[in-house]
Amino acid sequence: MNSMKRQNDRILKEKLPRAVGAQYTTGDQWRNNSRKNEGMEPKQKEYPAVDVTGDRSKVRCCKEQYCIGTWNVRSMNQGKLEVVKQEMARVNADLLGISELKWTGMGEFNSDDHYIYSCRQESLRRNGVAIMVNKRVRNAVLGCNLKNDRMISVRFQGKPFNITVIQVYAPTSNAEEAEVERFHEDLQDLLELTPKKDVLFFIGDWNAKVGSQETLGITGKFGLGIQNEAGQRLIEFCQENALVITNTLFQQHKRRLYTWTSPDGQHQNQIDYILCSQRWRSSTQSAKTRPGADCGSDYELLIAKFRLKLKKVGKTTRPFRYDLNQIPYDYTAEVRNRFKGPDL
Repeated sequence: MNSMKRQNDRILKEKLPRAVGAQYTTGDQWRNNSRKNEGMEPKQKEYPAVDVTGDRSKVRCCKEQYCIGTWNVRSMNQGKLEVVKQEMARVNADLLGISELKWTGMGEFNSDDHYIYSCRQESLRRNGVAIMVNKRVRNAVLGCNLKNDRMISVRFQGKPFNITVIQVYAPTSNAEEAEVERFHEDLQDLLELTPKKDVLFFIGDWNAKVGSQETLGITGKFGLGIQNEAGQRLIEFCQENALVITNTLFQQHKRRLYTWTSPDGQHQNQIDYILCSQRWRSSTQSAKTRPGADCGSDYELLIAKFRLKLKKVGKTTRPFRYDLNQIPYDYTAEVRNRFKGPDL
C-alpha cells in the first residue's frame, strides 16, 4: 500500500505544474525556480526621482547636473574677483550667488568666461549682492531683476519649467526691526513677481540659525546649532512658499555644515542656506560647504548639486509677410496663377 501511494504522489507531481512563487523544501530548488521565472511578472511603471511632498503629480526626471553655490566674500575687489572665479571653476560651480559685494552702482558685465549681474547701493560701499554664471548657463538666461542691495534674481529657461534663482543678504541680528521687516517685505514682493510655475532657488547669507531639529517638509535632521528668532522666521517663510532647506538634508561631518567661523576660531554657525521648491526636493544630489575654497573671507563656500534641464534661449524672429495689396495688380495675378494648382 505504501509503495502504491508513493507512486501515485510521484505521478501527480509530474502532471501538476508548480505555481509561480510556490515555495520549495530546499534552497537549491527555490533558486532554480527563481531563475526560470525571472522576468515573467509584469514590470512596475517607473517614475522619475523628483520629490512631490504632498503631491502625487510626477515631474520629468532631468539627467543633467548643475552646481549652484553661494558665498559671502566680505567685499570684492578686482583681485578677489579673479580668485572667486578660479574657485568657482575648481569646484565646477555653474552659478554662484555673492553676498557683501560692497560695490557701488548696479548692472551686468562680462568677465572672461563669466557673466556677472550685480545690485548694490549707488554711493555707499555697503551690502551688495551678485549672481555670477559661467558660459554653460549664460545662454539660458531669460532676464534679471536688480531689486536692491540685499536681493537679486536671475531667470533661466528650463524644461519642463523655467528656473528662478534669488540671491539674498539678510540683515544681521543687530539690525533694527524696521530694516528686518523691510527685507522680508521686499523678498515677498520679489517672489510675487516670479511666475508661479517656476522652479525656485533662494540662496545666500540669511544670518539665521534654523537649528538641528527637524521641521517636517522644511528642514532635515542634519542642521546645526540651536534655532534663533531669525531661523524661526526663515522656516515660516519656507512653509508659506513651499520651500525646503537643502543643506539640512544630508548627514555629513560638521565641517561640511557650518558656513561661518568667528574671528577667534572658537565658534562656527550655519547661517547660509540654499532653498529650493519642495516638489523638486529629490532632484537635490548634495549640499555642503567646501572648506578648501578660500577668498580671504570668514565664510565658507556653500554649494548644492541639482538635476535640472536648461535650454538655450533662441532669437525669436517674426516671419516676413508679403502684403499683396501693395503689389501691382499684374504681378499679383501672376503670383496667384503660379501657385494655383492645375485643373485636372
